[in-house]
Amino acid sequence: MLWDYFKAKEILDKYGIRSIDSRYIESAEDAVRFSKNRPIVLKLISEKELHKSKAGLVKLELSDEKAIKAAYEELVSKGKSLKPYRIIAQAMASGGGVEAIIGGREDPQFGKLILIGLGGIYVEAFKDFALRVCPISEYDAGEMLEQLVSRSVITYKGKSRKMLVKLLMDVSKLLVENPQIKELDLNPVILREKSYDIVDIRVLE
Repeated sequence: MLWDYFKAKEILDKYGIRSIDSRYIESAEDAVRFSKNRPIVLKLISEKELHKSKAGLVKLELSDEKAIKAAYEELVSKGKSLKPYRIIAQAMASGGGVEAIIGGREDPQFGKLILIGLGGIYVEAFKDFALRVCPISEYDAGEMLEQLVSRSVITYKGKSRKMLVKLLMDVSKLLVENPQIKELDLNPVILREKSYDIVDIRVLE
């Protein structure tokens, strides 16, 4: 069963795992109010379509009232065939950064597994990821980063390594302490030298 987005966000918050400012909206006016004169993203969430970007269910860089309202109406139109659905407004992640994926799943033989790799389309295209059995130690998390071909890019030549090690350990702890979670997908995680933004959250029970 797919978790409600904000139930998933709440559990990340509990473990100190930061995700981007988000809110369900019920109208175009709700979205405009949420924007507070900053660029936002609108997303349609439905269990009938899990690949939101490929299906045109994500509208990026909406920075004025006209664009926000037009994007909202387009998503409502697409949602007619995807009911039940909800629309989420999110703050637009600030510019720059590297897309990564951090995920977890339950394996019948090994139990909970945690993964990190290049995010977006790259995790499938380049198969550059590292996998470990949970719980992981600080050493394990560091070894996961060292295993990546893209380690220099993802860690900003080591400058964000400490931040990423902590993030991986926090996600591992979440997975171990919540046996009901069968699958966790944080993709993309926008990594910067000193910060990160988790842009999308998917949890299956």
